[in-house]
Formats: sequence, structure tokens, C-alpha cells
Amino acid sequence: MNILEIIANKRDKKELTTEEIRYFVKGYTNGEIEDYQAAALIMAIYINGMTNKETTDLTIEMANSGEILDLKDLDKIIVDKHSTGGVGDKVSLILCPLIASLGIKVAKMSGRGLGFTGGTVDKLQSIPGYRTDIPMEEFVGNVKRVGLSMISQTLNLAPADKKIYALRDSISCVESIPLIASSIMSKKIASGANKIVIDVTVGSGAFMNTKSNARKLAKQMIEIGKLAERETVCVLTNMNEPLGYAVGNNIEVIEAVKFLKGNMPEDLKQVVFELANNMIKLSGKSLDDEENKKMILENIKNGKALNKLIEMVKNQNGDASFIEDTDKFKRSEYMEKVVAQKEGYIQSINAKEVGELACYLGAGRIRKSDVIDNTVGIVMNVKVGEKVKKGQPLAIIHANDYEKLNEAKQKLQKIIKVGENNKKKIPAILEIIS
Repeated sequence: MNILEIIANKRDKKELTTEEIRYFVKGYTNGEIEDYQAAALIMAIYINGMTNKETTDLTIEMANSGEILDLKDLDKIIVDKHSTGGVGDKVSLILCPLIASLGIKVAKMSGRGLGFTGGTVDKLQSIPGYRTDIPMEEFVGNVKRVGLSMISQTLNLAPADKKIYALRDSISCVESIPLIASSIMSKKIASGANKIVIDVTVGSGAFMNTKSNARKLAKQMIEIGKLAERETVCVLTNMNEPLGYAVGNNIEVIEAVKFLKGNMPEDLKQVVFELANNMIKLSGKSLDDEENKKMILENIKNGKALNKLIEMVKNQNGDASFIEDTDKFKRSEYMEKVVAQKEGYIQSINAKEVGELACYLGAGRIRKSDVIDNTVGIVMNVKVGEKVKKGQPLAIIHANDYEKLNEAKQKLQKIIKVGENNKKKIPAILEIIS
């Protein structure tokens, strides 16, 4: 067996065997297979696709290319949540403490943001003192003691995926459903989960722009889950406008805390409640949708979910007083309103453009080495379909650079489109696939 034969087989639309995929993943990870050879195979996969068996084999081999986290000592059933990314996505900050408050253990490894999508780790690190880089023994110990720990992906998890993803990015082969599905699922399997809930975002601020492609991706990941014995549920959610109102780092933490205190933007509430409902069902705690939503709401009303967030922050050396009193968070030097120039209805708020603008202000990074400014970002005041009057505030820009502030104000006026037609609002939950 050699890499040239494997490339030729996929070029000629033949199904690769488990052994051929294992040979490729192992050889490319350890450097025996060159980048140009791997690129040829990835391009052939991009053009000709993969069968469910091929995609599952690739997923398993990438998961096995590094460490596999064993969480069996925590519980027989480990439910994990993943999002395909979006703008204003502070769901994990709300969902994980909420689920943990219901007695379901949550061991969550998250990523940093790159480009217009924000990262949960960046938001956590805006809490003074909070440690996201901790040893694995401490991580597992925290989950045993507190029921919840959220950290950065510091382990050597699925190194083959990291290498293949970087290659895909450099040869314009990112948008391949089998490759996206195997990338996501390999990390989830390596993270130790045996039940997985995936928030598949759809729209301008998402990886999948159309519902049809999102559905294909969801079905592919569910099929991988079945073949890999990992029960998987996908929830398709709207990402044509920012989720909730805040887009930034500490301003998203503030919105998450307000949510756990009962101030719940409707779209964010729908997404959190639906993901939580499916996590509870997969955990085996309750299969009744209405009962689950009652439990979720009760633990927000009685403060248990917020207390779990405070407990986690304290346990990882964060200053929990910032969660107890969010006014303590440092604010940006400039905070200025963008107001409606005419009366009408909000037609659209392009999520990707809002995310890119927040990134330009310093809330995100273009390169991995870029330094994040935790205080900057954008807080929306309106949603698509709402009626506005002339002079009504549409958003508040948080900035530390006066020139960038003025440029952002001009751009945001164009991003938030106001028109005469009463725009129908897209629901936050588009479809549930299991």
C-alpha cells in the first residue's frame, strides 16, 4: 500500500478501505506523507465526496491520532454540546451551568475565536483570573467536585484533524460536508462524549449558508454518530442575525449572566432551551419535552443555574464578584449609539458583517497571534421584523479607537437595513434532526 495508489483510487471514484484511510491519516500526521500528496487526496475527496463508511473511518482515525479523553469515571453517560459557530453565540456560557445545575455533569472543552465568529474561551478569559488552561487531572477533578468545568482545548486531541484542516484551508477545500462532518465529530469523540448535541447554525453568520446544506451536514454527522456508537442530535438554528444582542467578549458574558437572572432575549431563549432539552433527554434524566423545559425555567428562576456558573468561576480561580456584579467589568473608552435615519421595519442585520465589524474593533482575531480586546464590541438594540422610529437607537458601539468607532458607525448604518415592508421574522429553531 502507498499514498499514490490511495490518491488514484479516490481520483477514480473508488471507495477507500479502512486500511487505506488509516494509512493516510497515520502517515500524514507523523510526516511520512508530504503536504502535496495529502493535498491531492483531499482535493479528490472534495470533488468526488465520500461514502458514510469512508467518512466514519476518517473520523475514527483522526480521533485516534492523538489522546482520547476517558470520562467514564464521571458518569456512564457523558453528553457534550458543540456549535458550528456564529455571531453573538454565548450559548455555552448559559447552557453548561444550566445543565450542570440539573445534576448532569458537564466537561466542556471549547475553542478560541478566529475571524468573524467568537470563541467561548475568549469570553471566559474576559473574567479576571479565570483559568482555561488546566491539567487534565484538575479538569476531571473539577467536574467530579462541581459538576462543571469549561476549559480550552489544550490536549493533543485529534492532531490529524488540525493538520488536515489547515491544509484544507490553504487549498480552498474547506466547504466539503464529509470533511466538515469528520472534523467536528473526530474532536467530539476524542473529547470523551458518548452522546452529542450539535447546534448547526444556518445563515449569513454561519459556516452553512443554506438550510439544505446544513441539513446534509447534520445528517452526515448523525450517520457518523451511529456508526461510531455515539448518539447524536442536531438542532438547526438561525444565524442570519446575531444571536441575542451582544457581540463581543465581556459584553457577551454580561448578557449571559443577565439571561441566567431571567432577562432572556427570545431567540437566545429558544436556542438555549431546545439544546438543553435535547441534552437532558440524551442524559436519560427525562424524555418529556414539557417537563424538561419546566426544569430549565425553574433553575433559572431559583438562581441555581447562575450559582453553578459562580461556583465554576470560583473553582477555576476566577473573580466571581464580576459575575455577581457585572458592573465591575471594565468598559471601553467610547460607547456611542447608532440611530435609525428613518421610520420603518428592520429588514436584515447581516450577522457575518456584524461579526467582522466587531472583529475590526478588536473583539476578534484574524490571525491566531492577534490580541483580543475584551471591552469592545457591538450591542444591538433591535431584531429583524421590529418597527423603528426615526432617531431610535439601533445599536451601541463599544470602542477604544476613535477612528475605528466612526468607521464602525458608518458601516453599521448600512448593515442594519430599514425599509417600509413588514419583514417576517425567521424562527430561531429551524429543524431538529436525530
